[in-house]
Amino acid sequence: MDTLDRAQVVDHNFYHCIQNQHFPIPKSQATPSTSKLNKEDYVDLFHSQLVSRHLDLLARVFKEKNQGFYTIGSSGHEGNAAIARVFRATDMAFLHYRSGAFFIQRAKQKKVDYLQDQTLSLVASAADPISGGRHKVFGSVPLTIPPQTSTIASHLPKAVGMAFAITQAKSMKQTGRVPEDSVVLCSFGDASFNHSTAQGALNAARWIGQNQLPLPIVFICEDNGIGISVPTAAHWIEQTIAHAPHLHYIACDGRNLADVTRAALLAEKVARVQRKAVFLHMQTVRLLGHAGSDIESQYLDQSQITQTELDDPILHGSRVILENQWMTADQLIALYETVKNTVHKKAEWAVKQPKLQSSTDIQSTIIPPKRQERPLPLPTEEKRLHLFGKQATSLQQPRNLCQLLNITLTDLMLQYSQTVLFGEDVGKKGGVYRVTADLQMRFGKKRVFDTLLDEQTILGTAMGLAHNGLLPIPEIQFLAYVHNAVDQLRGEAATLSFFSKGQFTNPMVLRVPSFAYQRGFGGHFHNDNAFGFLREIPGIVIACPYNGESAAKLLRACLQLAYLEQRVVIFMEPIARYMTKDLHQIGDNAFLCHYPALSEIARFDEAQCLTVGEDLAIITYGNGCYLSLQAQRRLQAEHHVEATVIDLQWLAPLPLQHLTTLLKSHRRVLIVDECRKTGSISEQLMTWMLETLTPLPKIKRRTAEDCFIPLGNAWEYILPSTEQIIEDALSLC
Repeated sequence: MDTLDRAQVVDHNFYHCIQNQHFPIPKSQATPSTSKLNKEDYVDLFHSQLVSRHLDLLARVFKEKNQGFYTIGSSGHEGNAAIARVFRATDMAFLHYRSGAFFIQRAKQKKVDYLQDQTLSLVASAADPISGGRHKVFGSVPLTIPPQTSTIASHLPKAVGMAFAITQAKSMKQTGRVPEDSVVLCSFGDASFNHSTAQGALNAARWIGQNQLPLPIVFICEDNGIGISVPTAAHWIEQTIAHAPHLHYIACDGRNLADVTRAALLAEKVARVQRKAVFLHMQTVRLLGHAGSDIESQYLDQSQITQTELDDPILHGSRVILENQWMTADQLIALYETVKNTVHKKAEWAVKQPKLQSSTDIQSTIIPPKRQERPLPLPTEEKRLHLFGKQATSLQQPRNLCQLLNITLTDLMLQYSQTVLFGEDVGKKGGVYRVTADLQMRFGKKRVFDTLLDEQTILGTAMGLAHNGLLPIPEIQFLAYVHNAVDQLRGEAATLSFFSKGQFTNPMVLRVPSFAYQRGFGGHFHNDNAFGFLREIPGIVIACPYNGESAAKLLRACLQLAYLEQRVVIFMEPIARYMTKDLHQIGDNAFLCHYPALSEIARFDEAQCLTVGEDLAIITYGNGCYLSLQAQRRLQAEHHVEATVIDLQWLAPLPLQHLTTLLKSHRRVLIVDECRKTGSISEQLMTWMLETLTPLPKIKRRTAEDCFIPLGNAWEYILPSTEQIIEDALSLC
């Protein structure tokens, strides 16, 4: 036996301890009888632990043969099988990567072929029923387990959101995707407990409890005492969380199936019956290192490694079975080898199954599948008149962007009864800019509510609500604040369809007051013009209106995309244009718009021509439209230059096919991009034109400088202006 191969050592330890009746000393007093576990129950849990263990050992074999690619295992954490036994298969579970035994035990409830699922996943086969070979994950539609990737607690905010969504759907009289008395489970490790994402989610759970709202969630902290090579301080988690208000703390020994069962039964009672948040702290050990590439002897003494390996939960379970005379030593060994042989036999089949073969196959699940639904009927005039009340008579007066967004949101929430609008200050205050004014009064606090000041929680809540069949419209107060939570979009929301073959989705329309040009505002937090960090996320849709009419039509299209096509949509609203009335001169009111008929909706993936001219085309968006329209009029009046102004509308994906048609007759193109020069849309547009358009037009771009936005009027020196657009247009012509 190679003592450097700890997988061999752990495997050998089982035989040695059984044959010599040398077992670890129990760390807790719970027994099967005190936890009401009979022989059949206990042996079934033990069997799940063995399957999980042999899948871990198999992963090392696959890796050596270059047949598998993932070696982060569940060894030492197999006690979580007892948690799966206690809870229902309809209780949504967000699992981290050491929850193999949990997955296997839950699969037994629904008779899912767990060996087939997991061996296909280990070899990254296209036949893997959850991810189709895109990642090794624990996930299953029939088991109500959305897939997670290699998590650092990034799944905790949406687990909180899902728990909140169970009660939310019931209060809104909407049919959720899980039963009304369901509980949410969320497992994670002791190292990721310290991540700000985890702390934010736990804080949000306590905040919800403080507000006396139900939150049926069980946080399962599987504490093995080390994060890769960094030890977790003794008693750190217990001291930090045990006395936290509005969080019921329960501790158990993860090496003892009876003790885990005891704790899980109590956790279920608190979460399911009392509808309160639980923190289930399960002490475990970590065997085989962090992953196959992790050599523990580089940072741990050999005595520590050996001692941990002898504290194996499989050995603890074997002792209990022998003490209760449920099996003999020979029968235990026979069971161990039967499971090993069964796992390896299934593995021989799995390695022969097809793999992903093309970029088309790989990318096919980035965009979720369309729902087999029709657009919802528009709200009736009777309902609208009742909702708007005295304001109804003035709805057709010319209004600014802010006011028309408010009217549009009202009509959309009336049309889509499953919508929920939330964020910082959006309720009684109506938002910082009053875009959501009176919405809470019109629809009630269940559908329009304020959140705590935490962008990760806002986006996690959105994902959780979407998991339960609701249609969230979250707001992040300013564009720069999205940076605080971008992983919730990049690592969670956008990847869900990709890693589940479109079987799980979290559609939403995220509203973000955006961009610069606010007079008197400074600092990049309130005047931020860069959003390249959003454009690079695969599958995300980004839309941007320039005035009130375009906002109404675009926002309607965004809700329809979320509802019918299950897309994650970001709706970027140019703050500086919220209250703008005038376009060309003071008092002209030319930027005010009439509210478009309810049936008018923007077409996805199409730009729109705001003016038509033969001399050049100006491609722009947002504030750039406002400036370019000013420039277009002056170019025409002062220089006899006729310009076509094209509003992109859709910033991701860009409407390139439609642009090809719009630019067909133009030999001069000016791109006006208010984003910074580096990472701007202008880069993509220029590259696309160079690669695609024949003959190539003469191209120029005007962007913002690579700089943050300063205070006062100094922003005028780093952002595109009307004068600069005129100058660039003339140089092209």
